[in-house]
Amino acid sequence: MEKVVVIGSGVMGRGIAYVSALGGYQTTLIDVKQEQLDGAQNEIEKIISKGVERGKLKTTQTEQLRECLSYSTDLEFAAKEAGLIIEAVPENISIKKSVFEKINSLAPANCIFASNTSTMSPTEIGSFTGRPDKVIAMHFFNPVHKMKLVEIVRGLETSDETADFIRQAAERMGKETVVVNEFPGFVTSRISALVGNEAFYMLQEGVGTPEEIDKAIKLGLNYPMGPFELGDLVGLDTRLNNLKYLHEKLGEKYRPAPLLEKYVKAGRLGKKSGKGVYDYPNNN
Repeated sequence: MEKVVVIGSGVMGRGIAYVSALGGYQTTLIDVKQEQLDGAQNEIEKIISKGVERGKLKTTQTEQLRECLSYSTDLEFAAKEAGLIIEAVPENISIKKSVFEKINSLAPANCIFASNTSTMSPTEIGSFTGRPDKVIAMHFFNPVHKMKLVEIVRGLETSDETADFIRQAAERMGKETVVVNEFPGFVTSRISALVGNEAFYMLQEGVGTPEEIDKAIKLGLNYPMGPFELGDLVGLDTRLNNLKYLHEKLGEKYRPAPLLEKYVKAGRLGKKSGKGVYDYPNNN
């Protein structure tokens, strides 16, 4: 059985570890801080409990999931036998460079490396390793245990074998896939960033309240969530980082709205901070 290592126990990393273990992979969730891992484990247990309550998970599935999932701060030990390492650290290229250089020195030669990046270049990420043919972007969506899609993005040197391996892995984790070639923002992030940024411009211009704008988008365009609801869920700091990257790569249409920058400077990051466009008093 392939062993999967997920690096980063934030919202995305813990979700990826959950679906990986649910798919039957022996999965280790890695973080540098034990308290982060403890928080991730608590959140995963809540997801399991809700799944059982709603009839989405059977007892046998929860037993297998818990048996397959472990938590560790020891990346060196976990990487030694990994068949797949999925990076889920913040969207910062210097952090990713550090992670991929380290795992390249630790993991077996046949290990596949995937980044959960939503915007950044798998070609550039592959250049941080000695195995660019085995590097790919595996873009999950939040919340991972509910969202059906994994957007698989090939870099310049990604091999057909790597792309096929990742497609099969994602399907085993219960996901549907699309395989696309690299271009900044891929497919989903380019569209989502534009919609979310334009919503902030409309709020800044006084076009409507957040509630009115979200309702118009949901009912008028049949979106499951409004752009402000989604931004708060993803994290406004993450949205801003994505926009800055896309602005640099694709030009003026992605320039971040000043109001979005102001919210992030104020610490209004969304659900994770208890306040974003909307207030989340129970998250504090």
